[in-house]
Amino acid sequence: MDRSTIRIRPMALTDCERVSEIRIRGWQQAYRGLMPQAYLDGLSVSADAERRRARFTGPDGSVTNLVAEQDGTVLGWAAYGPYRDGDVLTDDAELYAVYVDPAHLGCGIGRALLTASVERCAGRPRMLLWVLRENASARRFYERAGFRFDGAEEPFEAGGVPVPEVRYVKTPVG
Repeated sequence: MDRSTIRIRPMALTDCERVSEIRIRGWQQAYRGLMPQAYLDGLSVSADAERRRARFTGPDGSVTNLVAEQDGTVLGWAAYGPYRDGDVLTDDAELYAVYVDPAHLGCGIGRALLTASVERCAGRPRMLLWVLRENASARRFYERAGFRFDGAEEPFEAGGVPVPEVRYVKTPVG
């Protein structure tokens, strides 16, 4: 794949179904062995797309969704916005998600989405993100991009099984 032909743009409402497909397939591949298989098998693209469409038109506007496309096909998605400290939005930025169509992993799409997200958050004191503690490949991906584990850990549960997350930070942003 020619990385120069990857285009990063704001997500449109019409992208919701494809983004949900990428997100669900991404979870099913990336979290195999880290979360219960029954939980992963039960994820629904159509249900996720319905929630995504409802949120996309929501009044808040604090979340920015980007897609990566090549030749008119969406191949990846990222979302970022203010860091959430409980119910409080802070001055820091948070990368909420980066997912790539599993058939296109390793082609630079995730890196392009991450870079665009970080660049668009320039001026914020820090950018933080949460990643499953046991997801070694994702942790390496973020570390190569200059993020560092800051020691914070948060409980997360999938299908009744604990799958803790750890926090990464990049300072300064940009």
